[in-house]
Amino acid sequence: MVRSTTKSTLEDALKAAKVLCTQMPLNITLVFSQSQAAAVYEVTKNATYPVFLSPFIGRLDDRGEVGVDVVRNMLKMYEGGDGHVEVLTASVRSANHIKDALSAATNIITIPYKVFQLWAETGFELPSSDYSSDYGGLRRINFEELITLGKDWKEYDLNHELTDKGLAAFWQDWNSLFA
Repeated sequence: MVRSTTKSTLEDALKAAKVLCTQMPLNITLVFSQSQAAAVYEVTKNATYPVFLSPFIGRLDDRGEVGVDVVRNMLKMYEGGDGHVEVLTASVRSANHIKDALSAATNIITIPYKVFQLWAETGFELPSSDYSSDYGGLRRINFEELITLGKDWKEYDLNHELTDKGLAAFWQDWNSLFA
């Protein structure tokens, strides 16, 4: 049985993150929006260990959006913060994704070996200072000026279709271990 994702599930996850970030380093995945990133930032303010966000940019690209834009938006929003949350670019699927992530000045990039090989074939090409990727027909994800840090984490919108899908898939995978 696949458990449905609800707002309370996400709230429970953030309540757990609030405690866990004081006990160990924490990597939070399935974060696909600036609002979700703001909630994570606020709930982990008392972190004593590093907190990482791992937006899956490839999954956003799959649905017709420029995935690296969410990384840029998170980093821009965090500029005035205290630095306790780092943005890790995940679900990198091409050498251009690597260049996009480097251009965005992301802290960490997870790169599958196959994609690393593709990048090696370009001579590990780095983005120039005026680098601009061709995103084809993908829709840009604009920075949302109204989403700012400094609110109670419960005030941010935690909902995102890809978060729901990802949680459902994780739950199904977990349950399959016991079938």
